[in-house]
Amino acid sequence: MGLHNVAENNASVDSRKLSSKEKKLRRREELVKKKAVDEAIKSAYMKDDHLVGFPAFHTYDRNGLLVRLESGSGEHLSSPLKRYIQELLKVNMQGAYGPEWAAEEKIKRREMVAPEARYIFVRSMQSADNGHLSNINNTEEAHECHWSGDGDPVVAFVHYRFIVEEEIPVVYVYELQLEQCVQGRGLGKFLMQLIELIARKNHMKAVMLTVQKRNISAMNFYTSKLRYIISSISPSRVDPLIGAEKSYEILCKTFDSEAKTKLEEDGSSGAE
Repeated sequence: MGLHNVAENNASVDSRKLSSKEKKLRRREELVKKKAVDEAIKSAYMKDDHLVGFPAFHTYDRNGLLVRLESGSGEHLSSPLKRYIQELLKVNMQGAYGPEWAAEEKIKRREMVAPEARYIFVRSMQSADNGHLSNINNTEEAHECHWSGDGDPVVAFVHYRFIVEEEIPVVYVYELQLEQCVQGRGLGKFLMQLIELIARKNHMKAVMLTVQKRNISAMNFYTSKLRYIISSISPSRVDPLIGAEKSYEILCKTFDSEAKTKLEEDGSSGAE
């Protein structure tokens, strides 16, 4: 019995040693993984122009639109671009936010010029006359362009960042805003396809964004046309009671199994 007890004790010690080794190995693996994620984010931010690798996305010439795309960053925005972003955000989003807009507008102004902010600006390649885009022939469809700076008028923009969500490197789309006169022509889908390509090329594992529940057209655009789903980290899926009180949903599209597990889980229920 004594020898048996000694053997059991030795086995128990060996088990604890093995467990300790496993923990150390797991910690080491986590550190290696975190370093890889941090390096991916850092590498993505070191690139000055994410459009360079996608020449097919430098212009958009479809459905009566002829526009060109250019890159930008929050810390290098000109005064006309700052004014334009603020104006278009107010026109497009004030209704969706309702009484929350006053506070949200201040947040968006700070986000707009953050060093981490990256932009894709869309400029019309056709002449402008009295603030109206000349490529819209039907005067009933013409809407005032909010651009007031020099050069070709800006008619849309995307504000995105490279961040980490649930230990997953992602591109987070802060804003996708289009002038009313260029909506419904496939430009929004074109821009989101570009963002997804930028994400993949920079080793991001998902694209994420936030949509106001009141913005039904935007919700349908992302979930129906682009097949984004409500993320498992969205308030409505973390806790339905808390989610019911929130005015927004977090949507995502993942590119590998790890991201799917952490950001989608049972994606089918979120997509319905």
